[in-house]
Amino acid sequence: MGWRRTVEIRRAGGDVGYAYVVGTFDTKGTELSYVAELITAAGVAARTVDLAPTGGRSEADVPAAEVAACHPDGAEAVFTGDRGSAVAAMTVAFGRYLAGRGDVDGVIGLGGSGGTALITPAMRALPVGVPKVMVSTVASGDTSRYVEGSDITMVHSVTDVAGLNRISRRVLGNAAHALAGACAHPVPVSDDRPALGLTMFGVTTPCVNAVTERLEDRFDCLVFHATGTGGKAMEKLVDDRLVTGVLDISTTEVCDLIAGGVLSAGEDRLDAIARTRVPYVGSCGALDMVNFGAPDTVPQRYSDRNLYPHNPQITLMRTTAEECERIASFIAGKLNACDGPVRFLLPEGGVSALDSPGQPFHDPRADEVLFSTLEREVEQTTDRRVLRSPHHINDPEFAAELVAVFDEIGDAPREGS
Repeated sequence: MGWRRTVEIRRAGGDVGYAYVVGTFDTKGTELSYVAELITAAGVAARTVDLAPTGGRSEADVPAAEVAACHPDGAEAVFTGDRGSAVAAMTVAFGRYLAGRGDVDGVIGLGGSGGTALITPAMRALPVGVPKVMVSTVASGDTSRYVEGSDITMVHSVTDVAGLNRISRRVLGNAAHALAGACAHPVPVSDDRPALGLTMFGVTTPCVNAVTERLEDRFDCLVFHATGTGGKAMEKLVDDRLVTGVLDISTTEVCDLIAGGVLSAGEDRLDAIARTRVPYVGSCGALDMVNFGAPDTVPQRYSDRNLYPHNPQITLMRTTAEECERIASFIAGKLNACDGPVRFLLPEGGVSALDSPGQPFHDPRADEVLFSTLEREVEQTTDRRVLRSPHHINDPEFAAELVAVFDEIGDAPREGS
């Protein structure tokens, strides 16, 4: 990977990359300097960057004023004297600063809740594969809002990031050496096959496995678990142009967005497809279910619904016809924004392993509302089509149809290209 080299192994053209050590030097300068020294001692060039929203003097290689100047409204938009607005503006400025650098071999940040929120958006914007380590006081809880679909490594600081002691030296040292090792020893990628993104849920596994088996000789198949973060991760790779096609077989994350489940990928699910015009084949995988935790976590308003205990920690709820209509409308709106080649297949035999005759989520009426709404609301063109299939989503014949349709649009010229 050409964007990672050690000090001794320069990049093509003689350029040297750096491990960026970032944080607020007005409060964490000692710790940041300690990390930078360890990285340098490991043979990797380090560059320190001050993100202090106060803009005071520091010993960092890149002063806060230089970063703040990257804000669209200039440094004065950052150094307002109000900490809340200053931190928010510095977050924007740092994102623009880091995105404008061509010498980023890796990034390590230190911070509490505020510093973590300041640093991680810029990390997330970097391509997947660029080493990213965030040492944080909030890394032992729910880190999804900091990591989202990226590959940030969160390290719990254990003690506060407030001075060096017998604990912090070890934790910070381990994190520094982890980043230095990743920068100094890039993993070679020798697979010349183009990459495909596929979404899978437990109840659509037979379909995705069958599709993968048919495609793996020609494509590097990247399968994402449709748990909210899975959809975000796949679309992050789409935005980074690391995926050349998508087989979005399991769009179930939309159910959780619409009905308030725990595995939503957010309102921007499918937006990366529209932005990149990547060839896209989608389907209704697991649109029959909403995910909650253990049975006692299911909202009271759903107590009389068709609930299925997937395991002791996951309870599934069958989507109703009304919810299926809203789900279909959401997907249709997203597909209508796509100018690239799009096909969306409707498996009339059932959308999951639980949706077939004799299974607990079999509901042909709800499925038909889902299908007919998609057919009605998707604005169909030569490039954007909704196709019915008589098969169940896990039937081998349906997998074959998905592959055939993908081969058709993957090789077809795009309008406007």
